[in-house]
Amino acid sequence: MSAMILAADGGFTPPGPSVFDLPPYAAGITKPMTLLVLAAVVVGVFFVMSARRAAMVPDRLQYSGEMAYGFVRNSIARDVIGSHDFMRFVPYLVTLFFFILVNNVFGIVPFLQFPTFSHIGFVYPLALISWVVYNAVGIGRKGFLGYLKHQTVPAGVSPVMLILLVPLEFISNIVVRPITLSLRLFANMFAGHLVLILFAVGGEYLLLHSDVLFFKPIGVVSLLLDIALFFLELLVQVLQAYIFTLLTANYISGALAEEH
Repeated sequence: MSAMILAADGGFTPPGPSVFDLPPYAAGITKPMTLLVLAAVVVGVFFVMSARRAAMVPDRLQYSGEMAYGFVRNSIARDVIGSHDFMRFVPYLVTLFFFILVNNVFGIVPFLQFPTFSHIGFVYPLALISWVVYNAVGIGRKGFLGYLKHQTVPAGVSPVMLILLVPLEFISNIVVRPITLSLRLFANMFAGHLVLILFAVGGEYLLLHSDVLFFKPIGVVSLLLDIALFFLELLVQVLQAYIFTLLTANYISGALAEEH
């Protein structure tokens, strides 16, 4: 990491988007691709192991798995979708939440230190899957034309206003949602990781490489702030996994609702 902070003239080179362009290390396989697979394995192994020896009196692993599952089941799926329809979406929402969470947390895990979803190309497929799920559910419940009307024609609006509102509702509810869902997760992971790198390498440069004595304590402050930002980034990583899953549940709920 320290090599990136020194320019050819010995000056400081601030980190930029290029730090996310990791070269492939074997047959076109990159670190983010490996982390995606690792996250899937981690989530799968955790829930399989926690449920393998289920007992009336759970051990710590079973208790952790039940708490993790129950959080998404009760606080997201049931509360947002409703008690009548929520159970069939619980497996998807649980998988979605913990898959995103593990990939996000990779950004602060030593030696891994890369949030997978700081690459927008990995976020779009997740948003597309959610888009397909809630639209398919709505079409299955209301039929294609009925669902299209549900998503684009607000109730109680005059026909004159519908000329303006229907295209806006179509763009907002059908076209833009997967894009905004993707960009929110991507932008937070990208910006948070870049800020952590900036404070770390900037502090290191000021403390170890700068010839100005006054900059030494500033370097120490920068490194201390980086530690504080580390915990803030952890909070953001959890929140982004929660928000993505919550919005997906909200879109499913809207697709199933009887009124627009």
